[in-house]
Amino acid sequence: MSTVQTSVKPSTTGRLVAAWALVGVPLGYGVYETLTRVAALFG
Repeated sequence: MSTVQTSVKPSTTGRLVAAWALVGVPLGYGVYETLTRVAALFG
């Protein structure tokens, strides 16, 4: 059985971080807005 090793290149790491930021920031903002509006609705 052979072991497959994958290495993450520095350029790939930067792209990965950028992709997560591109998705995570709007998602976080949407969750924040939803929670504040729910709190206003029930509070």
